[in-house]
Amino acid sequence: MLSIGTHLSSAKGYLRMGQDALSIGASTLQFFARNPRGTKSKALNIPDLTAFSQLLQSNHFSPVVAHAPYTLNACSSDSHLRELSRQMFAEDLALMEYIPGNLYNFHPGSHLKQGFETAADYIADMLNSVIKPEQSTIVLLETMSGKGTETGRTFEELAAILDRADPAILPKLGICMDSCHMSDAGYDMMEGLDRTLEEFDAVLGLDRVKAFHLNDSLNPRGSRKDRHASIGEGIFGLDGICRIMNHPRLRHLPFILETPQDLQGHKREIALLKEHAV
Repeated sequence: MLSIGTHLSSAKGYLRMGQDALSIGASTLQFFARNPRGTKSKALNIPDLTAFSQLLQSNHFSPVVAHAPYTLNACSSDSHLRELSRQMFAEDLALMEYIPGNLYNFHPGSHLKQGFETAADYIADMLNSVIKPEQSTIVLLETMSGKGTETGRTFEELAAILDRADPAILPKLGICMDSCHMSDAGYDMMEGLDRTLEEFDAVLGLDRVKAFHLNDSLNPRGSRKDRHASIGEGIFGLDGICRIMNHPRLRHLPFILETPQDLQGHKREIALLKEHAV
């Protein structure tokens, strides 16, 4: 069965966020664990988090995704920012243990002209110092479009980061694919989808993929722009999006819409995609 949701706000509380997801027909969701453009997190409300976790379980949600703030840059050239990123990462993972068994996604970061090898060392250092083998949360590195000095544009870059991780934490590491990012990075997500997935499998293993950001793209393949479009309103079109969603090697994943829509717009997109699920 298709598991699909969208990015929702937890500003009014986690339980309310879960109720919003149910109201639009979602069976998974994504949220920011803190201010996405800042560094501060909300005070822990354990009863609210517990009620949210119970709502997810009682309504048979697929794993939900917490997204790191955009300010988290584990490979910054500024040591203070790297330490702040490590602190935010650790705090967010501590919060996730109140909703166990879910996913935490982050952008690998921008190397700011230090070069990829230095960036990969810094990212792996954060992972190795914070992730615990006994934690319930799986941490996901996101496939990136490659704008500016972003790391994670290629499958090989993601593999190089994972290769630096302590083997003890590898079971707690995975990948979140993003259709817009992968296309903008140069991968063929339309006519060449099978070939792209085979390439990913050879480099990283498709079993590493734990979630999928299902977004259309405003820009042509290889543009490195990262501009999301609503379902069917970009280069993929509805047919291309449905081809991804229904692919036999992907359709078991939780799909998250990061499209420029409000709550009711996402309700319409979810209903549309459910109509085309096989």
